[in-house]
Amino acid sequence: MENNRIKMTSFFKDIAFKISLVLLLLQYGLGFSQTAISVTSEVDTTSIKIGEQIRFKIQVEADSTAQIVFPEGQTFSPLEMVEVIMTDTVRKLDRITLQKIYALTQFDSGSYTLPRQQVVINGQNFFTDSVKIAVATIPVDTLSQKMYDIKPFLEVEKSNIDLWKNALWIFLSFAVIGMLVYWFLIRKKNLSEEEKVALLPPYDRALLELKRLENSKYIIQDEYKQYYSELTDIVRSYLEEDVHVSALESTTDQLIEKLELLKDAGELKLDDETIDQFKKVLQTADLVKFAKSKPETSVAEQDRKAIEQIVIKTKEALPEPDEEDLLLDEEYQEVLSRKKQKKKWTMAAAVSIGILFLTTIVSIGYYGWKPVKDTLLGHPTKILLEGDWLNSTYGYPPVNLETPSVLLRQDIKLTPEVKATVKEAQVFTFSDPDALFYIGVSSTTFSSQETEPDFQNSVEQVLKSFEAKGAKNITTKQEEFKTISGTLGLKIYGSGKFTLPQSNEEVNGKYAIIIFGGKGFQQQIIINWMEDDGYAENIVNRITNSIEVKTGA
Repeated sequence: MENNRIKMTSFFKDIAFKISLVLLLLQYGLGFSQTAISVTSEVDTTSIKIGEQIRFKIQVEADSTAQIVFPEGQTFSPLEMVEVIMTDTVRKLDRITLQKIYALTQFDSGSYTLPRQQVVINGQNFFTDSVKIAVATIPVDTLSQKMYDIKPFLEVEKSNIDLWKNALWIFLSFAVIGMLVYWFLIRKKNLSEEEKVALLPPYDRALLELKRLENSKYIIQDEYKQYYSELTDIVRSYLEEDVHVSALESTTDQLIEKLELLKDAGELKLDDETIDQFKKVLQTADLVKFAKSKPETSVAEQDRKAIEQIVIKTKEALPEPDEEDLLLDEEYQEVLSRKKQKKKWTMAAAVSIGILFLTTIVSIGYYGWKPVKDTLLGHPTKILLEGDWLNSTYGYPPVNLETPSVLLRQDIKLTPEVKATVKEAQVFTFSDPDALFYIGVSSTTFSSQETEPDFQNSVEQVLKSFEAKGAKNITTKQEEFKTISGTLGLKIYGSGKFTLPQSNEEVNGKYAIIIFGGKGFQQQIIINWMEDDGYAENIVNRITNSIEVKTGA
């Protein structure tokens, strides 16, 4: 009986242990299922033609709180990522399933391996499987379809914006010149009263001025000195212009003597009484001006009337001009006309020069001497900097950058030694010899996709090419270079003595070599410019800040 009891107790203990073990396994399995992570991948096809795309899908199953980072950028080399087609998320309770699909392609035939892709989940790395992809060429039926030669380069019509700018500047220049010519040469000015009087014949002008003197307030205000000064100046000016006798510089006695000589010679038919009257008026004027004499008001008025009669009688006493005098007078008027015309042109030129000078001074004050000088004389790199820039992609693997002029493809012949390692090399350049400015872009693919680029050797070859062209004292520095998208490369830069191709003159210059690369390919940008050229420095900065590459062969 006791034995049976012991057996029953042992049986139940065994059953309880097994139940506990099952419960423990169930609990562990349930917890494991809640924390397990699954990463899988697949492609829709393993065989494509050149340029076709494959769909590469990565699927992750994990806890809904997991931090998941998918592959980004060109990590699929030697295949090239075209785009991320879609990202899909499915949640179920506390679990999450993420799917990301990439479109990949290749533009060269061959067999490629899509490398394992890294997925980071909660700081832990997981990897997809690698896949073999076959890229086949597109068959060409040369029997049913004609073959044509490669078409030559076509000249692209240049933008007309510069032409319109130049035309606008020329139009504005002619407009300003036309306005100046009109204002100073053609326009009929509204003459002042003084100018109108000055244009009258000497006789008419003398009588008009005597009439004004009659209506003046000199006598009322006892300003006899001013009155007689103007009175004698009027008659002296008339005699000088019409009688052609130097009256303004002559004393009273000298002037009377000259008139008497003209009378005796028969050139001036004045009677003695008129000359005596004129002499008296001049003597009275001398007393007023120099001896401060003050004649009676009636005497002053009579002297003005006497001078008026003297002017009239002198005009009548002048002999009629003969043909020779008329010719001389005509020549004299022509000379006067030419002088006036010359004066107008001189004034217009002076105004134009003044405007140009003032504009230059203001420009120098605002922009500085060097920018204004370079604008007027045409600095080569300033023209490049301020011209129309182009954003283009060159070679394969592609190099995209912004340049002041299009880079032209260069024909490169590879030597047999180079062909052993290089499959293809594409080179594009632009240079301005006058400014010692050069930019070159090259993209190289190696014969073997596993070949790593030798940056050091590439730099040495560039420096040797500098030396072969006469460069001396070349210094080198090195630093990491990063594009806008974060692609890392190597930058080697420095300075030295470079030779201008046109004149063989040695100048201080700078250079920069920027290199990118990976298995099977290399991309390189070379820039060379003159030191202390601020415009060139701005060009280089703009170019380097625009560089973008796709690191896939």
